[in-house]
Amino acid sequence: MRKLAAVFCTFLLSLGLSACAAARENSVFESQAGQAGTSLSTEMIAETDEIPQANHFNFETKTVTLNSGYEMPVYGIGTYSLLNEECVNSVSAALENGVRLIDTAYIYHNEESVGEAVRSSGIAREEIFVTTKLYPNQFENAEAAIDEALDKLDIGYIDLMLLHHPGDKDADAYHAMEKAVAEGKIRSIGLSNWYIEELEEFLPQVSITPALVQNEIHPYYQENDVIQYIQNSGIVVQGWYPLGGRGHTQELLNDPVIAEIAAAHRKSSAQVILRWNLQKGVTVIPGSSNPDHIKENTELFDFELTGAEMEQINALNRNEKHDWY
Repeated sequence: MRKLAAVFCTFLLSLGLSACAAARENSVFESQAGQAGTSLSTEMIAETDEIPQANHFNFETKTVTLNSGYEMPVYGIGTYSLLNEECVNSVSAALENGVRLIDTAYIYHNEESVGEAVRSSGIAREEIFVTTKLYPNQFENAEAAIDEALDKLDIGYIDLMLLHHPGDKDADAYHAMEKAVAEGKIRSIGLSNWYIEELEEFLPQVSITPALVQNEIHPYYQENDVIQYIQNSGIVVQGWYPLGGRGHTQELLNDPVIAEIAAAHRKSSAQVILRWNLQKGVTVIPGSSNPDHIKENTELFDFELTGAEMEQINALNRNEKHDWY
């Protein structure tokens, strides 16, 4: 009897050890999954053909999936300072060169011109992604401002609408955008010029998590902590002034570090800077009215910066903001 009991105990001990081993194996896998992050998740998605996760850049389709479920191109054209015929021509040139993301705003006074270029392009509406923004002086009557943007653009719906800056009644304006999403007027909503402190205060007040936050980002003003905070919140980051902005573009393009990297890849400094942004998971909307520059800004996917080159550009950060907001 004692012999039988011993055998039975040995059997139970064996089962316990097997269970512990399995638990350890699962624990290791979960730990590796946590460390691998996006890469592991992406591989699992590829194997199961599920919808790609938010924030995942697909360099084959040149898109990123927003947390709203919609895909957005990872690069586009900004239209700040482009007016009337110049705006129509610039957006048309961008569309002809494969650009499918166009960024405008109420305060740019060119929504009508952007809409005209989209309508006359001959490209299916669903292939073009249009972003516009509400300015703080519109927040009090945001519902009317949304309808005004729809009328000016005249393209059926708005792919992405942002609040241009924090301001009085910004949460109320955001709630109006949430309502417009439910009504099918807007597909995705987000924020521009919101930083960690503002986001921590703002996000608990809204129902729909912003799909995107757009801030000034370039090698001299990298905002690494802000980018990490936004991305960790499942929100896509977009950089305006990716090439330095007002009065600073030539200084940045002529930076010796960037120029040397550009020469090594037989690319322009602008292309290197835009590629650096993309490899950091930051979408870009460089502005230009020059057809050659517009085309050049699309040629970002036939080269890749090395880890060492990324670190060289990372080291250029001066925390030097080039605009007030």
